[in-house]
Amino acid sequence: MKNNKDGIITFKVDEALMEALQAIPNRSEFIRNAIKAAISGPCPLCGGTGTLSPRQKEHWDKFTADHPLKECEECHEWHPVCQRSHA
Repeated sequence: MKNNKDGIITFKVDEALMEALQAIPNRSEFIRNAIKAAISGPCPLCGGTGTLSPRQKEHWDKFTADHPLKECEECHEWHPVCQRSHA
C-alpha cells in the first residue's frame, strides 16, 4: 500500500530573507504557493528567476510609467493597464 504522507523539504536562507519570512502568517502556505506559481507560470520578464537585471528593471520602469498595475474587478488578479492615448 502506498504511503500518502506529505514530503518535507528544508532549505537555507540568509538572515534578511528569514526576517522577511517571519513576518508572513503562514510561511509554509506562502512558500508552497510561490513555488507552484514559479513552476507553472514563470514570469515572462525574469523567466522565473525572481529578479530583473538592471536593464530589465529600466525597461520595466519605463513600461509601468504608462501601464500601472490594476486589480481586475472580475478575477481580482493584478495586471498592467495601458494609460497611453491612442489618438
